[in-house]
Amino acid sequence: MGAIDRLNARVAASPVGRRFRLQGSGVARERQTTFFTEFRAGIATFVTMAYIISVNATILTESGGTCDCIGGPNVCLADPVYQECLSELKKDFITATSAISLIGCIAMGLVADLPIAIAPSLGLNAYFVYQVVGFHGTGKVRFETALAAVFLEGIIFLLLSALGLRQLLTKAIPMSIKVATSAGIGLFLTFIGLQNSAGIGLVSGNGATLVGLGGCPPWAKNIDTNHCEGHTMEGPTTWLGILGFLIIAILMSFRVKGAILLSILFISIISWFRGTNVTYFPYTDVGDAAFDYFKGVVAIPKIRMIAGSLDFDLGNKDVWIALVTFLYVDILDATGTMFSMAKYAGLMDEDGDFEGSYAAFLIDAFTVTISGPLGSSPATAYIESGAGIAEGGRTGLTAITTGLFFILSLFFAPIFASFPPWATGPALIMVGVLMAQTAFAAVNWNYLPDAIPAFLTIALMPLTYSIAYGLIAGIGSYLIINTVVLLLRKASKDKLRPANFDEKEVWGPKRKEDLYPLWVKHLLGKRAKKPNDAIRSVDTHDDQPVEEIKIDVERGEKSK
Repeated sequence: MGAIDRLNARVAASPVGRRFRLQGSGVARERQTTFFTEFRAGIATFVTMAYIISVNATILTESGGTCDCIGGPNVCLADPVYQECLSELKKDFITATSAISLIGCIAMGLVADLPIAIAPSLGLNAYFVYQVVGFHGTGKVRFETALAAVFLEGIIFLLLSALGLRQLLTKAIPMSIKVATSAGIGLFLTFIGLQNSAGIGLVSGNGATLVGLGGCPPWAKNIDTNHCEGHTMEGPTTWLGILGFLIIAILMSFRVKGAILLSILFISIISWFRGTNVTYFPYTDVGDAAFDYFKGVVAIPKIRMIAGSLDFDLGNKDVWIALVTFLYVDILDATGTMFSMAKYAGLMDEDGDFEGSYAAFLIDAFTVTISGPLGSSPATAYIESGAGIAEGGRTGLTAITTGLFFILSLFFAPIFASFPPWATGPALIMVGVLMAQTAFAAVNWNYLPDAIPAFLTIALMPLTYSIAYGLIAGIGSYLIINTVVLLLRKASKDKLRPANFDEKEVWGPKRKEDLYPLWVKHLLGKRAKKPNDAIRSVDTHDDQPVEEIKIDVERGEKSK
């Protein structure tokens, strides 16, 4: 027996092994995993999702946070004092991102015993910045009020989860709209990653066509509009960003774990050398200050400017639109992610639920609640948890290990704060690819009353720069089109039917019992035992026919 085997055996025999039901712990329903496997899985999850620390901070800094921008973004961004404020703000966002992630991951592992990681949501952070608060405060809601909306959304989310209504709400949304939401958010993130402020600068504004090809050097941009006025595709940082994307694409094609983080590190290291055309530390006052902070490598984690900055001035209707949008996306995104990860880990039961789901929903909602007070947009469960599950992670020890590495990241803020946007932009583009990969195929394109609302949802999210407007267009058009179709069918006694009506998607609860939250089912005894429940409790062999098992159960005997 090697050292690792001895360690696994020792931990399995300890209270930790029994608590997390490790292999060899002797408890019922062991998860068939070891301590070292869980530790390795937690590292895999962290490496895969560590990019969120810098990417989330970069996007949230675009809001301007608590820095005062007077005269509009073009004036502010040329002000050294404002730039210095943004540098401090980004440090706060990095600390907040790591803090929220570590709390969510460790709580998920300890309470729910699931290998699912939690961190601030990509997609909702973009909506928070570019639609709610606006680019450097140009939106209709102040930064502090938006944080209050996140906090209130978390409270509502927590109540819905506690009452068991969360899953019910997901069943009330048409499947085509659900999958289209994921695809639309993916395109939204890709659009952001292609732009200059938080991406590689490949796409630029254009006075005639709204958008056009960018990639020009800084000196070729219009001072007032920041649009390229020629010399497109001559910017060195754009080409460096394209290289970063190609690195991610190739590495992920071969399933290299941590591909996104490896690309960000490679491009960032190139950009950290001073005196080059792609340096992130130019010889300016702002560049010198950023370089001095970067050289510190390790710093004591602090949140100076954004923690507790909540303003409950909720008289603006746009605040409530943002709150409802946060809630809607959180319900669909987080719930869907947790179910898919539980299924991937083999933890789903016959009723379509998974062990620890109630606690997991509460922890997820709790993490959203603390996001606002810590100064960030809402958190959510991460699909990157699949990397750890693929490594064998089956218990909460995987999530706890991921959380411990987020604790370490708190002390390396100078490194994470120095990732340039052309290094993190490719990550946004690739995340968009991954979100759209399965979503486009899942849309029911064969039946137009399903396909049209889905298409509007997908198209309008990036084109209006708003998740909310895409959802309004999708849900609104779905209700109008399908209501008219229903009325025409009723009036014609089902003689008028749209083309391909037989391919219409079926959604919603399949039986009335599905409308009850889990706690109501248990309380009212709605979960009646199925006749074959006894069969599932019998130890079976793969080569033993089910018919034989039924006969043995009826005889009161156990198959050998």
